[in-house]
Amino acid sequence: MTVDSVIAVNMVSLGDRDTEYVQQCLRSGWISSTGPFLERFEAGWASTCGRRHGVAVSSGTAALQLAIAALDLHPGDEVIVPAFTIVSCALAVVYQGAIPVLVDSDPETGCLDTGQLESRIGARTRAIMPVHMYGHPVDMDRVVALADKHGLAIVEDAAEAHGAEYLTGHSDLGGGVPRWRRCGGFGEASCFSFYANKAVTTGEGGMVLVDDDRLAARLRLLRNLASSPDRRFFHEELGFNFRLTNLQAALGLAQVERIDAIVARKRQIGFEYRSRLGALPGVAQPVEREWARSIFWMYGLVLADDHPLDAEGLGKELLRRGVETRPYFLGLHEQPALRKRGLFEGERYPVAERLARRGLYLPSGLGLTEPEMDRVCAAVHAVLGGGPT
Repeated sequence: MTVDSVIAVNMVSLGDRDTEYVQQCLRSGWISSTGPFLERFEAGWASTCGRRHGVAVSSGTAALQLAIAALDLHPGDEVIVPAFTIVSCALAVVYQGAIPVLVDSDPETGCLDTGQLESRIGARTRAIMPVHMYGHPVDMDRVVALADKHGLAIVEDAAEAHGAEYLTGHSDLGGGVPRWRRCGGFGEASCFSFYANKAVTTGEGGMVLVDDDRLAARLRLLRNLASSPDRRFFHEELGFNFRLTNLQAALGLAQVERIDAIVARKRQIGFEYRSRLGALPGVAQPVEREWARSIFWMYGLVLADDHPLDAEGLGKELLRRGVETRPYFLGLHEQPALRKRGLFEGERYPVAERLARRGLYLPSGLGLTEPEMDRVCAAVHAVLGGGPT
């Protein structure tokens, strides 16, 4: 088996408009962190998500760090974070001298279990960071209700949920007439990643979305080394070099302009997998709650506890058949770098632990072809049974 014969877990799909905008940017000479494409990208993505301001940054991790920094937390303040998520969520909190407080996951969606949320709110809690996991929204009505009740900020992590939608008001907690809202439109700040495997990509990159004018200005200040707008190379506080380039924004803008088609394709891939894989024995496949429109960012499989394979074993078997996979996230409470800081001592989060050991995701990028999907599904059936080999 050669490298070329392996179906990659993600392949991007770029079009003529992407190339056109990038070439326009190159010809203009505005390839660094200012220029018209950057402004259009920020405004376009903010509008897509129902926000007033977009502040583009160098990565999704930078977006989280910038958003948390703008909250002006004090040492010992607490931010509630899901146990099952990428380490970037905890880094953003720890780098500000605050403490991440974990909540376990919903076993079917993988998102923060909102039923456990209030029990983790304490006297030092200042913010909640809901993460829309693998393209499926968190139940935001409960998050918003609890944040309002306790006076907490919401920093929404929508890094994997470009174009996903949530039905607000679907329960008594939401209030008002139910309506669909795009992820990225909740709370004080929302954070996106535009890494290469995201539905909208700039290669590397991210963005913070906000509605408040003063908060947007502060984010822009901190993004650019907190350099004084009135006096060059003069700094009254320490900021970050988190700038995105006009060249990257040109690539992103072309995708923002076709976001509806991107979302439709991502959902099609998810539904195709569901149809072709059928009811695999001892395997849970992604769900979609009635109040959610997932983008199936990555199509995951979670093996039953009594299945003879674990996620690592399944990944090896699929790779032998030419299919690349990725394991699910390791729970934050099990990350050695965080444990070395004295965090999460003696804490257990059973759902996060199970997902980390039993879950992986299949090739799900926009560039996935029909023949490649045929090969992936044939390999899955060959390893797990439940259908043709």
